[in-house]
Amino acid sequence: MSTYLQPALLGGLVMGVLSAPPIISAGNLCCCLWVVTGGLLAAYLLQQNRPGPITAADGAIVGLLAGLFGATCQFVLSIPIGLLVGPVERQLLERLRDMSGSGVAEFNLDRGPGLLGVMLLRLIAYVFTLVVGSIVSTLAGVVGAVLFAKPKS
Repeated sequence: MSTYLQPALLGGLVMGVLSAPPIISAGNLCCCLWVVTGGLLAAYLLQQNRPGPITAADGAIVGLLAGLFGATCQFVLSIPIGLLVGPVERQLLERLRDMSGSGVAEFNLDRGPGLLGVMLLRLIAYVFTLVVGSIVSTLAGVVGAVLFAKPKS
């Protein structure tokens, strides 16, 4: 199990760091790009630590662990990033509301979901990312095991 830990942590870190910032995280809209990258990276790093080829099961395990670590890393990083970016997003929405016509003018930005609502939404997003990200990164780990397997000696 310990041989899986370092590759999974690094793959999850890449996945989480690239999935947390607002603009860069849009890469996940393109076929879960950062989630797949984290799973593939974990499988690649696991293969580099072994003298023989890794199996598809090894790739699945390290991919799953990378998905779990990546979702947690994304969740932890998204909180301070959200606190920093939130006021800028609010200003942007206010400017759009002021520039727009009559239909959007009734949109009230003062009635936000509140702190409890924001935390609940973040928790729901975390659970979703945990489930979907783990599945996708597991599949990416299996693909990575096949792609990066060393030839048998």
